[in-house]
Amino acid sequence: MVGLVAFSVAKGSIDIFAKEGFNFITQSNWDAVEGRESFGAFPYIIGTLLSAGIAMLIGVPISLGIAIFISEIAPPRIGTPLAFLSELLAAVPSIIYGLWALFVFRFWVRDLVEKPLYDVFHASVPFFAKTPFGLDIFTAGVVLAIMIIPIVSSICREVMKVVPNSQREAAYSLGATRWETVRMAVFPYVKSGLVGASMLGLGRAVGETILVTMIIGNVIGPNAIPTTLFSQGQTLASLVANEFNEASSDLHLSALIALGAILLVLTMGINVAARIMVKKKIKVQSGAKSQ
Repeated sequence: MVGLVAFSVAKGSIDIFAKEGFNFITQSNWDAVEGRESFGAFPYIIGTLLSAGIAMLIGVPISLGIAIFISEIAPPRIGTPLAFLSELLAAVPSIIYGLWALFVFRFWVRDLVEKPLYDVFHASVPFFAKTPFGLDIFTAGVVLAIMIIPIVSSICREVMKVVPNSQREAAYSLGATRWETVRMAVFPYVKSGLVGASMLGLGRAVGETILVTMIIGNVIGPNAIPTTLFSQGQTLASLVANEFNEASSDLHLSALIALGAILLVLTMGINVAARIMVKKKIKVQSGAKSQ
């Protein structure tokens, strides 16, 4: 199936790469008017990576905190319902997240986070220099973080459950506190699993479509290059969702399929990088144990 998908997107993107070459990846023009077509994927690659990066910076620490609290701190009568509630977040369709973010959450982010940051730092920190509107890269990243929390926290929690109690008992016998036990006895044992969980969350954030399409601002061309966290933008997936049904020429359609090819390469690259990192950490741990 992966081979068939790769073949289909490669075949569909031949026309745009034949016309633009490698410039398709590095340029920012996006003009679909027939006779003067010019397409570039650079702003949307940046928008995809930036929104996913914000989601990781916010979502992974929260997910790890949830996993630690449920598996290591909370008693079963509290941890079990909390685990169930966190997993319920994964059952919410992305369109529901998108509608909630569009009509409710973006106003909270704009008024409680973006405007205070803009008022204090807009003159000194370039990241906050643009007047916040609520439909921007930052809001998209925050909502993506909420979406990846149930996935990452669930995997982290399951990974922590496999740590032998002897690890914890050894730390407690040396006088370690509960947090020191988690940090020195549990984390080193499950480090590779935590990295794998984070990478799965990153893959989900990179490929999310409908939610991002509704709240990222949907600008095209050079204006889609984010200059601040409060800039409106577009991701690879959101641009394909916005324009695929309205593709006015074969070259326009080929450009959209090429965006899908780039997204496929990014996603596969993330998964390959995750496997390499996990293997390296396993080798390091096994080497340390043998010594």
